[in-house]
Amino acid sequence: MPYIKAEGTLPPDLLREVQKYVQGALLYIPRPGAQRRGWGRLNGAREALDRRDAAIREARARGHSLEDLAAAEGLSVDAIRKLLRRRKDGGRPGPSSS
Repeated sequence: MPYIKAEGTLPPDLLREVQKYVQGALLYIPRPGAQRRGWGRLNGAREALDRRDAAIREARARGHSLEDLAAAEGLSVDAIRKLLRRRKDGGRPGPSSS
């Protein structure tokens, strides 16, 4: 995310209005909702994690233990459990089956 000087970007009246609320600090201005990108979409991190998660699910289905999966991926056993509970569409974990 680039750093942009407000003095050279914003009209003077708008700059004075913003300065009523924030002075001498960095201010993040998000994109409008329709233009927002999800986390990791721009740099490919989301797709890489999705591939990793799918590989973990497949390995678990083939009978690998939670401990083996955790060691192989550098994650805790609890993180592997959480990942396996999470829905495949990236949603929140569903109800526990235990």
